[in-house]
Amino acid sequence: MKKVSILIPAYNEQESLPLLYDKLTEVVGSLPQYEWEFMFVNDGSRDRTLEMLQELRAKDTRVNYVDLSRNFGKEVAMLAGFDYVSGDCVVIMDADLQHPPHMIAKFLEKWEEGYEDVYAVRKTRGKESKLRKSLTMTYYRLLQHTTRVEVLPNVGDFRLLDRKCINMLRKMRDAERYTKGMYCWIGCRKIGVEFEQGDRLEGESKWNFGALLNLAINGITSFTIAPLRMVSVCGILIATVAFVYMIYVLFKALFYGDPVAGFPTLMVAILFLGGVQLIGLGILGEYVGRIFNETKNRPVYFIESFNGEYREPEK
Repeated sequence: MKKVSILIPAYNEQESLPLLYDKLTEVVGSLPQYEWEFMFVNDGSRDRTLEMLQELRAKDTRVNYVDLSRNFGKEVAMLAGFDYVSGDCVVIMDADLQHPPHMIAKFLEKWEEGYEDVYAVRKTRGKESKLRKSLTMTYYRLLQHTTRVEVLPNVGDFRLLDRKCINMLRKMRDAERYTKGMYCWIGCRKIGVEFEQGDRLEGESKWNFGALLNLAINGITSFTIAPLRMVSVCGILIATVAFVYMIYVLFKALFYGDPVAGFPTLMVAILFLGGVQLIGLGILGEYVGRIFNETKNRPVYFIESFNGEYREPEK
């Protein structure tokens, strides 16, 4: 009998967990041909999430949980889940029920057909502001035009991955993670399935503007050096324009007696070039910072316990 693991990162999800568990048990009950595992990753929650997971584990042995030593973020929490899941395939979903559990059956149908990465494509994005939707789509277009790896728009972490894909992702121990790009980078046989993203039923979203901006920067700096090249091209263009303008000013001064450009022109040039240099240093700093984090070669996460006891993941 094939085993299916459902991986769910959870951070302060005490309101959503009872509803999610009820929905999952209803879905898996209709698929008795599979063995099931519910793998929750408690990402340093500050509410009763851990206590509720312990209660679920006590009444249902299909429930397993990894308790991280602190909040490492969703990307790292998923890696911890990859290390501990035991299924032949893994369904990744959020705890807030924006990812409908009934899609699991459709994922498994495609998996049985031989696909190794069955990803969910959003037909709608739920209750998001027009500004957020516009910025999101602009970001995906930018990423697609600057990287050699195709990062799919309107596709998130809600997907089924074959054990082969999970083993590949486990080998990628990046400290600064952008898993959406990694899914595409590893290749494998992929197919999309459309779904209607629901709205969060309980609790509040943990993804504020700052968190989303940090994730976007990670995506760009992890899979492309286009920003560095843009700074280089910008520097070449500015140097060329400055050289042509210098020849023009000298020509006018020598042959027509016009005075050299004065204070306003000088200040504009200095401020413009200073701004470009600071932007370039900032972009360079983002890459250097990531190099610094990676070269320390620290473990990506630490756990407090697995099902209440300390246990290292299997190699």
